[in-house]
Amino acid sequence: MKVLILAEACNPLWESVPLVGWSHYHALSQVVDTHLVTRSWNRDGLLQAGLQDGRDFTLIDTEPLFSPVARLVERISGPNKGYAMLTALAMPSYLAFEHLAWRRLGADIRAGRFDVAHRITPVSPATPSPLARHCRRAGVPFVLGPLNGGLPWPAEFPELRRQEGEWLSRLRGAHRLVPGYRATRDSASAIIVGSAGALADLPHRWHGKAIYMPENAVDPGRFPDTPPRQPKDYTGRPLRAVFLGRLVPFKGADMALDASAPLLRDGRLTLSVLGFGPEQAALETQAARLGVTDQVRFHGKIPHPEVGALLRDADLLLSPSVREFGGGVVLEAMAMGVVPVVVNFGGPAELISPSSGIGLRMQPRAGVVADMQATLDRLAGDPAQLAAMSRAAVRRVRRWFTWPAKAQQMLEVYRWVLGQRPGKPEFGLPFPDPEK
Repeated sequence: MKVLILAEACNPLWESVPLVGWSHYHALSQVVDTHLVTRSWNRDGLLQAGLQDGRDFTLIDTEPLFSPVARLVERISGPNKGYAMLTALAMPSYLAFEHLAWRRLGADIRAGRFDVAHRITPVSPATPSPLARHCRRAGVPFVLGPLNGGLPWPAEFPELRRQEGEWLSRLRGAHRLVPGYRATRDSASAIIVGSAGALADLPHRWHGKAIYMPENAVDPGRFPDTPPRQPKDYTGRPLRAVFLGRLVPFKGADMALDASAPLLRDGRLTLSVLGFGPEQAALETQAARLGVTDQVRFHGKIPHPEVGALLRDADLLLSPSVREFGGGVVLEAMAMGVVPVVVNFGGPAELISPSSGIGLRMQPRAGVVADMQATLDRLAGDPAQLAAMSRAAVRRVRRWFTWPAKAQQMLEVYRWVLGQRPGKPEFGLPFPDPEK
């Protein structure tokens, strides 16, 4: 099977969406014959990974269009990302990317040199794909996604939209009016949706071709198997908690600090903050005000290949993010036997199960902090109960959420659009635990 992969963000040296794009591509390249089309800014990372320009990938240079937009968004939104604005303003550069990709590879597509075309990134549902219609006319099935987005800002945290510079997200429903939105979905043979929210955001007329598949997974090389945890492993020491992620308001590191403070002060818990961002100085000030500076360690930016080693000795992941589409850090923690504590809203809540993680009710800030503190009190009183949850978390990730497993799931999608299997593949919403 020959598959043309479109992933304008695809880089093994980076994080977030570029790493997702790379991980999907690399895993798929192990099970099908792939050719990657990506932006020229990814060239060095691809070459370092051993790929050959021309043979393995085709580069499209849209930097003169994209780079000024990224600088403009940073100037408008401040230190936070402003993803909605970046997506909207960068749309012309992506359309140029697909236009140039068609000029470079359209003849090969029309000649049938690819069995399937698959656009992996961008993951935003707002960005149309002119190539989808070209492929349909050429008789080549087009797979779109994983798409993720459409998650509203929680009503319980109205101030976070302003802090994140995401005022444009108030118009999130307007993406359905973007020219090419309907044509892209009409032309696609399969639409991968990365969350329940993304599925709900997709008009029902296309649900027959929609397949639920979270976009994140873990690399077994970076997050290898660890010895199964036993109840005795938690006794005679304080619990070890970590926060992993960008230090920006909606990730909730400040709530994790407030909830942890009583246990940090009396020696029942330690906390490591893995990540960096514009909120770090405020968080360090908060730790000093709470009297827990000596019990909290701020590690700063951690290269992604080193994250697994830092998670290996942790017991709990405190991840009270209140607007998370994907939640890859949750899977990375679970892969290392770390039990996640998340807010039941968005992607993270779909990745855990009652036997492998702890979900907190979405409510205003004081309630989230109180519930997390009560959870930590309960676990500190009987830490041995974490052993079974740790083992269940590892099993869950190994069954559903490694990149090799994801490639096998996507292979079934390809087989379906090519008529090689009788029915649409269904992987579960939510994914069941392996024991069930």
